[in-house]
Amino acid sequence: MNMRRILPIAVFAITSLVLAGAAGKLAARPQASQQSQQQKPGDDSGNMQNMPGMDMDHDMPGMKMGQGAEEKDQQTEHGAMDAMSHMHHHQMGPHMYMTKLRATATPQEWAKADEIASQLRESIEKYKDYHAALADNYRIFAPNLPQSEYHFTNYYNGFLESFTFDPSRPTSLLYKKTKTGYELIGAMYTMPKRVSEEQLNERIPLSIAQWHLHTKLCVPPRGERVSADWTKFGLQGSILTKDACTEAGGTFYPVIFGWMVHVYPYEDSREKIWNQ
Repeated sequence: MNMRRILPIAVFAITSLVLAGAAGKLAARPQASQQSQQQKPGDDSGNMQNMPGMDMDHDMPGMKMGQGAEEKDQQTEHGAMDAMSHMHHHQMGPHMYMTKLRATATPQEWAKADEIASQLRESIEKYKDYHAALADNYRIFAPNLPQSEYHFTNYYNGFLESFTFDPSRPTSLLYKKTKTGYELIGAMYTMPKRVSEEQLNERIPLSIAQWHLHTKLCVPPRGERVSADWTKFGLQGSILTKDACTEAGGTFYPVIFGWMVHVYPYEDSREKIWNQ
């Protein structure tokens, strides 16, 4: 696993929403735009509730199916936030599932991947100025949390990614922090956690790219999160089963985010562009 990728929580997976929920999301876009433009690089107002890849009991936070579900979702999100605050490097381990690289990619598959990278590179060029990303509703995840890679996520794009794929419309933009702001280095696509690997393969060939899921999260009890033993809890903790989590008094989530894949279109080789 490439150590430059921090686990910012990333991209979010979307459900096939009821029309009313989708309409509510669309109606909220002007307000979201205003909020995103007001967000400063050092502002944690977006912080971890707006993490890319968020996919708890429902595939899209904010699209709740009732008051009880909403409360449960909020508890889950807060628990994941605490867990993620104790993460450091994004690395392969028992809390991550990655698709396996399939047999050698065919010329047709490489042509498809090359076209995706080309369209992505062209479409995100304007976001080399990160202020343009903020103006276009991309919100920074945890700007005050030290990371080697920062996710700027557009949740409306993520909603659309649940149904259609447009290489020029990534869910998240990936930046490296600099002394003067942020340097654009790549982007992230997402799909809901419910989709099959064959569906992932149809979008981006699994002979070229590896999609990943974050799994087996045990969140400590709400009142004990500040003093919790994070060698046991969280996405670097030793707890890997529901039984062990229950015994420790925590809440267990087999899968917490949707499928994610990173792309680095400014790299100088195909392999580096698709290196996870």
